Amino acid sequence: MRKVAVFTGTRAEYGLLSRLMRLLRDDPATELQVIAAAAHFAPEFGETWRAIEADGMTIAARVEMLLASDSRVGVAKSLGLGTIGMADALERLRPDVLVILGDRFEALAAAQVALILGIPIAHVHGGEITAGAYDDAIRHAISKMATWHFVAAAPYRTRVIRMGTPPDRVFTVGAPGLDELVAGAVVDPAALAGLGLALDGAYALATWHPPTATGEDPVAGLSAILTALDAWPDLPVIWTYPNADNGGRAIIAALEDWVAANRARAVAVPSLGFARYRAALAGAAVVLGNSSSGVIEAPSFGVPVLNIGDRQAGRLAAASVRHVAAEPRAIQAALENALQPAARAAAAQAINPYGQGRAAEAMLTILRDAPIPCDLPFHDGPDGVPA
Repeated sequence: MRKVAVFTGTRAEYGLLSRLMRLLRDDPATELQVIAAAAHFAPEFGETWRAIEADGMTIAARVEMLLASDSRVGVAKSLGLGTIGMADALERLRPDVLVILGDRFEALAAAQVALILGIPIAHVHGGEITAGAYDDAIRHAISKMATWHFVAAAPYRTRVIRMGTPPDRVFTVGAPGLDELVAGAVVDPAALAGLGLALDGAYALATWHPPTATGEDPVAGLSAILTALDAWPDLPVIWTYPNADNGGRAIIAALEDWVAANRARAVAVPSLGFARYRAALAGAAVVLGNSSSGVIEAPSFGVPVLNIGDRQAGRLAAASVRHVAAEPRAIQAALENALQPAARAAAAQAINPYGQGRAAEAMLTILRDAPIPCDLPFHDGPDGVPA
């Protein structure tokens, strides 16, 4: 039986990996080891480890690493704590392979420990670009430490190979966040009833994460969005909290102030959970902010998306995603357009470049059956140019 550890440090990451985790748990040839860390154990971010256990997952290791700090130094120290905690966890569990998704600092802690301990890494969502966050560099760093690569689209496969990865180790599986659509999970609008908002008409779903690469005021972009939303006082807005990057807590404070002043039509939720988030996506008239979910998952729901600012700059995007400057007038104009019936009709016809689902099944087959390489060779193409 092959031991496959899956690392998760945030609510969003768990939602993307949950189908793969269920498949690994239920397959008689694999032993799932869930390693939960960071924001999963923070009350201010919803203590989402409870959702993992509610889904029938056993948490094999808990790595508490998140400091109550909103600074770059605090994130750097959290990274150090995560490295120490992951060393203990991986030494005890000794998995045959460790699955890591994406580009966050928590994932970097897991990856560097696995590298030193000689535990092969299977990296999900490599090869992408998000120019507005230091996550961009973290993603490429993890790719260089990884043995296997599960990428979301063909251009990302090419990019990972150009980084020196042998082509036979890079698999185009699509975005795992789309898997539940193909799996036939029912979207239940009643899941949103507890939010206390009237959502029988048009509403917006919004998230604003800190743009960590630029050093700009993390609240500035949020303020531009809130100013724009003030022009639509009757439009309900479901806000989800930002992630635990530096500047996230300042965003939460500003967001809660605005929600308090707009209590009749707005709510801010630390974590909707995967089922409620999908229901919110399916029913939204527009998705706005700078979350990767707006670029990767939302197009499959036929929802117009306003991707604001530079955090996701460089990612493939469907025609239903409009890139908008983090400036009130630009956001207002884009929002007015997105709320028109024609925009919704066009979004429903958009093709999502991140695939049609079934990523988890493809990953399971490789994780379970393929021989695991134990080296990290640099692949050179003809004339020394990576292929």
